[in-house]
Amino acid sequence: MQDTMEPLNELTPDLPEPELFDDARAAVDRLCELYDASAGFLRDGFLQAMVEGHPGRRLRAFYPEVRFTTASFAKVDSRLSFGHVATPGTFATTVTRPYMFRHYLRQQIGLLLANHGVKVQIGASDVPMPVHFAVANYPDVTVPQEGAADFVLRDVFDVPDLTTTNDDIVNGVAVTQPGEAAPLAPFTAQRVDYSLARLAHYTATDPAHFQNHVLFTNYQFYVSEFEAYARAMLADEASGYTSFVSTDNTEISDPSEQIAVPLRMPQMPTYHLKRPDGSGITLVNIGIGPSNAKTATDHIAVLRPHAWLMVGHCAGLRNSQSLGDFVLAHGYLREDKVLDDDLPIWVPIPALAEIQVALEDAVAAETQLSGYDLKRIMRTGTVATVDNRNWELREHTGPVQRLSQSRAVALDMESATIAANGFRFRVPYGTLLCVSDKPLHGELKLPGMASDFYKTQVARHLRIGIRAMESLRDMPLERIHSRKLRSFEETAFL
Repeated sequence: MQDTMEPLNELTPDLPEPELFDDARAAVDRLCELYDASAGFLRDGFLQAMVEGHPGRRLRAFYPEVRFTTASFAKVDSRLSFGHVATPGTFATTVTRPYMFRHYLRQQIGLLLANHGVKVQIGASDVPMPVHFAVANYPDVTVPQEGAADFVLRDVFDVPDLTTTNDDIVNGVAVTQPGEAAPLAPFTAQRVDYSLARLAHYTATDPAHFQNHVLFTNYQFYVSEFEAYARAMLADEASGYTSFVSTDNTEISDPSEQIAVPLRMPQMPTYHLKRPDGSGITLVNIGIGPSNAKTATDHIAVLRPHAWLMVGHCAGLRNSQSLGDFVLAHGYLREDKVLDDDLPIWVPIPALAEIQVALEDAVAAETQLSGYDLKRIMRTGTVATVDNRNWELREHTGPVQRLSQSRAVALDMESATIAANGFRFRVPYGTLLCVSDKPLHGELKLPGMASDFYKTQVARHLRIGIRAMESLRDMPLERIHSRKLRSFEETAFL
């Protein structure tokens, strides 16, 4: 029998009309106002519906939007790889959680205003805000699973639509239809909201705690060293660090405070050494494997970090290497397979000069070695990343021959994935690994060897990564964000 019911009347929040702004701060304030009104409207409507039942009409709110139009072909300062559009037209992006991205939005909108001299329009978009993402702002409110309420949730509220949540913009395959605005930013609001929810789930920390400089590791041993370093920094008022956040959002500002061990560790334990402006350091233990590396970076990318580095362990492939030596990756052999559909294997992943110099300088400073002496403990070369942890057990002719032909000096399961996703998402990346075993030369990662190795090397390795990040923090953003990361047609927002 055909459904002949009339569509429900639609109730939406009362919002200001779209308005032009020539001040980035005021524009972001309006974004916050629009977002809070829409999210609050959905939260209140949801809570009321859960108590009183079906409201008899559809409740709908929309993401706020930044819209920009220019009619000029005038060329702007080409030294900057972002902050401008290359052709005339209309460009737009939806925005979520603008208070969390306040510094980023002010910077990006400010550059657009300065480079083009044209006002930006702030108003409500035509993209509905899913109720699940709206109530995520309120820790005491959760959306029940389908069937738990007395009414069908999607009959009243918009729910996440994964058919329109994708990476087409950053993958360079988005198609702008005639009359449609071109993308202004690499991620849409719903794509960002999706990742924020995933980050909270995988890391057991609020995404708002993430800092602009992210260290990835593949061993929990680094975590205790990071916490020890964080406590030392909190004890030093001149350090600029103000708090340390552990799993379950436990935050301390006094280095003597104790942190309870959670009853259940998240899939990717994450820790944040914070600064008020977000320029601190986040450490993520992604565990082992390229799938984990892709998952973490897929979602952290929406936070638009200034840089991410891999500081983990690897297998040394050369007889001249010793356990504890460092490997600075300047190229990657990608046999991880997890990114092949998003970033073809023929795409080269270049080394970024600023990141390479920061890492090499950090190794030199920490080891007190320089020049030719530094080569005794650090090799620069190709890192191979594979998806088979027991690659050593396979017939050696094929794998070993490929490794030799690629001139690889080390092998792991995460680094190429992290670097490739950095390239894909326009996030500056780098890799400094530490040789923990040499399976081709009979030095396997056995318990006794591992314990001695970890005791002597983990702390130093972590300090090198932190030192490199602190060096990058003092570098102007336009220097770090190399044009190597930008394609022919890029979004204005970084």
